[in-house]
Amino acid sequence: MTDVLRRGRASLAFGFFAQGAAFALLVTRIPAIQDRYGVSDALLPVFLAAVPVLAGVGSVTTEQLVKRVRPSRLLRWSQPVVLLALLGVGSGDRMAGLAVALAAFGLAVGALDASMNMLGVSLQRVYGRSIMLGFHAAYSLGGIVGASLAWVGAHWHLALWVSYLPVVAVLLPATLLGSRWYVDGDGPAAQKERDGGGAVVFRMLLPLCLVMTFAYIGDSTVSNWSAKYLQDTLGSSEQLATVPYNVYMVTTLLGRSIGDFGVRRFGAVAVVRLGTLLAVLGFAVVAGAPGAWAGMLGFTLLGLGLCVLVPQTFAAAGRLFPGASDAAVARLNIFNYVGFLIGSPLVGALGDAWSYRGAMLVPMVLVLVTLVYARSFAPAADRYGGGHERPRTADVGRGSNGL
Repeated sequence: MTDVLRRGRASLAFGFFAQGAAFALLVTRIPAIQDRYGVSDALLPVFLAAVPVLAGVGSVTTEQLVKRVRPSRLLRWSQPVVLLALLGVGSGDRMAGLAVALAAFGLAVGALDASMNMLGVSLQRVYGRSIMLGFHAAYSLGGIVGASLAWVGAHWHLALWVSYLPVVAVLLPATLLGSRWYVDGDGPAAQKERDGGGAVVFRMLLPLCLVMTFAYIGDSTVSNWSAKYLQDTLGSSEQLATVPYNVYMVTTLLGRSIGDFGVRRFGAVAVVRLGTLLAVLGFAVVAGAPGAWAGMLGFTLLGLGLCVLVPQTFAAAGRLFPGASDAAVARLNIFNYVGFLIGSPLVGALGDAWSYRGAMLVPMVLVLVTLVYARSFAPAADRYGGGHERPRTADVGRGSNGL
């Protein structure tokens, strides 16, 4: 591979890392944000729901913008907005200011998620082998770092802006510098897309949209309910209840770090099927766990299983529509936020009305449906050779700083 591709891959991975850190710093300090602005418990869900809704708007807008502007340009400028919006959340003291900052964060994060996955899909196409899981592993690593920094801020009772400012001060110039080496895929497929020669047929994309939604319902169940479930249902201590999400994030990082090798060796369909079965087993263990440690085993299996689904869904969309991969990724990205919006309220409502053990079976069944759509992940026209790989292509893309 050329130095252009290596730099492009490394800089994009750093972009994923920065996004993971920024998002973790926001969601793990929600109680502190609520206290700072005096947001009531009744109003808090409105603020939280507004972020993924606006992110969906940002993703739809990105689909239109990439017809005129390369994804690398959108990623270059949406990432600083996300970081500055995060700082704005931590620096204000009025409810209106919080609303503006969260709105900017939501819109920018939709554009950011869509554009960086567009670049990941196009770069994977140029490489001719699976590399998407590695990018999402960088995101998981950023999430772990961000959550750890948030814990430090909470432990030392630091003001939000004190916690956020050093992170933004480091990541903002670093991502701007790294954006010089982003690579937009070139070649026949990319040229066809820029010329408007490709189109996304939603009926064909729908199975992947459902898989994306179910994966994020599972993910939001873990992030929002794991601590409460371990403490209230399985009788753990308050300290032990904080562990499952960290374990989940670490196993997500581990699974994504080795996942690309699995795809290259066994194919995307096999990896998706195995991930789905591990996730289903994880939910079953969590639902039937006799105690806290068995519950943590379930969340460990969930991390190893769910972690492969989202990156492979983006990659499958790129293969399914090689002449319209940017549009396919942007539309698919919307269902990331649909799953996030559905997951937490669904489990909470079922837990209150029925039982939290029973509620855990619902995302289990939804994730299990992924097995029905596993063949959607099989390479077709854009097959990676006879054994899950294809020869490396000669076109190496163009660095974004050459635009």
